[in-house]
Amino acid sequence: MHTKVVYQAMKTFHSFGLPVLRFNFRGIGKSAGSYSDGPGEILDVKAAIDWLDHRFSTPILLAGFSFGANIGIRAACGDTRVKGVVGLGLPVESNGRSYSYEFLSNCTQPKLFVIGSEDPFAPHSAIEHIVETAPAPKQLVWVPGAEHFFMGTPSSPTSKLPVMQAALRRWVEETFRLKAAG
Repeated sequence: MHTKVVYQAMKTFHSFGLPVLRFNFRGIGKSAGSYSDGPGEILDVKAAIDWLDHRFSTPILLAGFSFGANIGIRAACGDTRVKGVVGLGLPVESNGRSYSYEFLSNCTQPKLFVIGSEDPFAPHSAIEHIVETAPAPKQLVWVPGAEHFFMGTPSSPTSKLPVMQAALRRWVEETFRLKAAG
């Protein structure tokens, strides 16, 4: 919830006047419960979607980072209240865990995937296959010189968070015809 990636994504969505909810999954930080290897975390996202829908009654855009991208998109695909989904740093393999994306074949909402070109958890061929098998509308943005957290690499040391934000901003403007403030 407090990573730079999540914070900068929140600022980008907020610049459009969209309500933003950041939360920790069960058992993370000061949240109650304990990690359940996916099923419980999907329920956490569904509860967040329910709360946003009840509180604001506006179309929802869901963005998740890393594990949160897999779980968030998994929970949101097919939910008619969620008008678009974003996967930031979408993982394929991380810390001995493999992530699957077969559920994307039925995900008809607009999709944006923003991934660092040097992300060790997102092999290019695997990500490209995942995106190819997802139905349109979809967009894949590789951020040159970025690792998993959109920081720079030794060969390109500056932060790539502004590039990630620009990709988000462009997608929201083009897909939903919204304009950012300022």
